[in-house]
Amino acid sequence: MINVVEFKDFTFKYMNQSEPNLKNINLEIKKGEKVLIAGPSGSGKSTLGSCLNGIIPFSKEGGFKGTCTVNGIEPYETSIFEISKHVGTVLQDQDGQFIGLSVGEDVSFIDENNLVDQDIMIKSTKDVLTTIGMQAFINHSPQELSGGQKQSVSLAGIMRSPADILLFDEPLANLDPYSGKHAMKLISDIQKTTQKTIIVIEHRIEDVLEQNFDRVIIINKGEVVANGTPEELFRKNLFRKYGLREPLFIEALKYSGINLEKDSIYPIEKIATSENIEKIKTWCDSIEIKKTDFKEKILEVKNLFFSYTEDKPILKDVSFSVNKGEILALLGNNGAGKSTLCKVITGIENETSGDIILLNKSIVKDSIKRRGEKIGFVMQNPNHMITQETLAAEVEFGLRIRGVKNYAEKAEKALEVCGLHEFRHWPVTSLSYGQKKRLTIAAILALQPEVLILDEPTAGQDYKRYKDFMKFVKEIARNGVAIILITHDMHLALEYANRAVVLCNGTLVANDPPSVILGKTDLMEKSNLKETSLSHMADLMGLDSEKLMNSFINFENIGGTK
Repeated sequence: MINVVEFKDFTFKYMNQSEPNLKNINLEIKKGEKVLIAGPSGSGKSTLGSCLNGIIPFSKEGGFKGTCTVNGIEPYETSIFEISKHVGTVLQDQDGQFIGLSVGEDVSFIDENNLVDQDIMIKSTKDVLTTIGMQAFINHSPQELSGGQKQSVSLAGIMRSPADILLFDEPLANLDPYSGKHAMKLISDIQKTTQKTIIVIEHRIEDVLEQNFDRVIIINKGEVVANGTPEELFRKNLFRKYGLREPLFIEALKYSGINLEKDSIYPIEKIATSENIEKIKTWCDSIEIKKTDFKEKILEVKNLFFSYTEDKPILKDVSFSVNKGEILALLGNNGAGKSTLCKVITGIENETSGDIILLNKSIVKDSIKRRGEKIGFVMQNPNHMITQETLAAEVEFGLRIRGVKNYAEKAEKALEVCGLHEFRHWPVTSLSYGQKKRLTIAAILALQPEVLILDEPTAGQDYKRYKDFMKFVKEIARNGVAIILITHDMHLALEYANRAVVLCNGTLVANDPPSVILGKTDLMEKSNLKETSLSHMADLMGLDSEKLMNSFINFENIGGTK
């Protein structure tokens, strides 16, 4: 097969860095292949993608040696316009990608550039938006959309690209689980019907590898450290070695003592042998299930309604509470009302009716400032929160305006917890999207709130940072802070949340432990949520889904075999 991408002894270093970001890369990608490039945050995987699509050196400067070719062309020797004819890209940060004033204009941009007949252009734009479920938003501004909706529009735009190589940089970063599954299927369908070369840069291994990939390339510290089929890498334990999360079903197989070298383990449909089923059952029976009771309410929402217009309610009679020391997951698909609910709680939006009680007192008449003294809110998009030039200044800012004397010390501690201390004097513009997320979280954590609302806190984070950060969140909860996690990550809800509430079309449809919710197929489908591979595994093996998930959680909590 023909190589469409080749790196030969390629090394690259950004202008403001002392060490190379990519080191001695030797890599080939063949025509029509579907390849996953994975690696922890800061490993260089997105930099590699930027070398392919012309962002380097035309938007981000640096020095390099060796060669990188795309369809026989060296991107740095041509123009970004020319290379876009060969490589179509969906960026991780969608706000940096939109061009049109409306969704329809943005998706039509490629056709307009190629002088496509207007009637054909309009029809194809409507067709592709219908395919991804965004037809109703054709006249909306991209800036009116949620993070997941923006990602869907970006995907629609790339589907119109004539390029024969499609590059997706963190395509699942802001999608709800159902939309993410649909997006990965769309990407796979594009590859099957067009035979285009697909390159996906992601760290959400389970969600991506639900679709069959030809190869997985792992990058760590700027170097290619693994290159093989998914099954080969699972057997060699290479994902975990380099700070990436394996699919939950692979972890469960290991925990139960199943020999991964002996049987087929990928795709998941191959694991349901009688021997494996017996070992999983024995392992589940051996795990003691522990539960924690929380009795002291910190925040209570009562019969809450909210709408922008009278004829279109966004939140409908929502009631729930969160207790001192409890971690509550707020689940639901994009547009279900999760972020809106938290904006109402914090006072960014005013409820239509209902009550919000904090520490036994109604706060519906309190200002945003007053609520902000007790409720911390970390938004989904870090670009909407950052105001200062350096990391240290950003975290110190909220402390200084509150008159905290040892603000520098508290800021440094928060940066250290979020893995950013070594970059504290860097300009914010030098950070990746994932690092910006950690910065905004550090700025809020430094203020020590009573209730902490985190909107997609681990989106864009590699597994090591994810584990380190959530370990700290658990510590905060143990100290009596109530935590609300708005998340699309079912793994996060399962492993860390004591309880979950599910919103569907603005209505609360479930309020139970995550292991109960994630095992209800009808509820998951109704709410456009996606089952984890553990519940899929339980179905394949004829096991009790809730018992399997609880065994998994408790096994990890007592140390497991990690």
